[in-house]
Amino acid sequence: MRKGSTLTEVAKAAGVSVITASRAIRGLGYVSEATRLRVMEAAQLLNYTPDMLAKRMRGDSGNLIGVFINNFGSVVMHELISAISKEARRLGFDLVVFHAQSFNEPGRAATSEMLRKLCDGLLLVLPNTFDHYLDVLEKDRFPCVLVNFSARKMNLPVVVSDNRNGARKAVDHLLSLGHRRIGFIAGTPFTGQSAERQKGYVDALCAAGVEIDPALIIEGDFNQISGFNAAESLLSLPQPPTAIFAANDEMAFGAMDAIRTRGLSVPEDVSLVGYDDIPAARYVYPTLTTLHQPFVEMGVRAVVELVDLIRGKEVGADRVEFTSELIVRGSTGPVRRVPAES
Repeated sequence: MRKGSTLTEVAKAAGVSVITASRAIRGLGYVSEATRLRVMEAAQLLNYTPDMLAKRMRGDSGNLIGVFINNFGSVVMHELISAISKEARRLGFDLVVFHAQSFNEPGRAATSEMLRKLCDGLLLVLPNTFDHYLDVLEKDRFPCVLVNFSARKMNLPVVVSDNRNGARKAVDHLLSLGHRRIGFIAGTPFTGQSAERQKGYVDALCAAGVEIDPALIIEGDFNQISGFNAAESLLSLPQPPTAIFAANDEMAFGAMDAIRTRGLSVPEDVSLVGYDDIPAARYVYPTLTTLHQPFVEMGVRAVVELVDLIRGKEVGADRVEFTSELIVRGSTGPVRRVPAES
């Protein structure tokens, strides 16, 4: 298969020098309108595409943002990238999405660096704190913004929701309904969000004078199956919880399935709260009480922050935190009182 045409071939077809052809295509320096049109016609005829990597090495902007992700199937990821994509297009940038379990592992590091050189800046959405590529970006001060990352302090901008305060709202809501034995289904430690939500869970219980029972804290994997298994463990306790707070909606859906499997009802027997407010939370039955993350606003702000860096703003440890709103729906209700024995 024939390779794409070169700039030299375009210049020859247009009857100009390579320098003149380059100026016409790049829009830099003076070139008469007639010459520019002749060069562009030759480029189109020869199907010429500028070498993006060479363009970047010259210091030109490619108007390209790299989005690095390592959890492609997440609904939250989909919501964030949809918002990021729309805002990037509005500002005149294209996206290239790179998915890998680790961006600095053998076989991926070279690709990560090649894409970084090609792009004007990077967005790392839900990055893994154990990925050493974060250290590379932090050291090099490359235009980069992290989205929904709370695992550790970074000398890079971060756009995140207020996980700890949001979780406290969830548990305070359950406490206001009379629940005192409240289970917590945690997620993975990679982004730090689950740990922050667990802190909010503990904050609310301590403030209410409720003793923390380690047996009521079960680790999940931020997916529906792990939520089902974690809820099964909680409901098998000698004193099962009357309410469960799951660190995301998908685990809450799994918990809802586990509750029903045991012949129990939500919220009559067990109240349930999730986190994220993904679209499905509004359509399950009963509809899910959850914490709404403003994904659109977060995605827009992440792009705006990155474009500011690309245009010369100093890279620093800015932290932009968005408030999560408690959305009360049908999955929570008053604790069921057991009649006293006569």
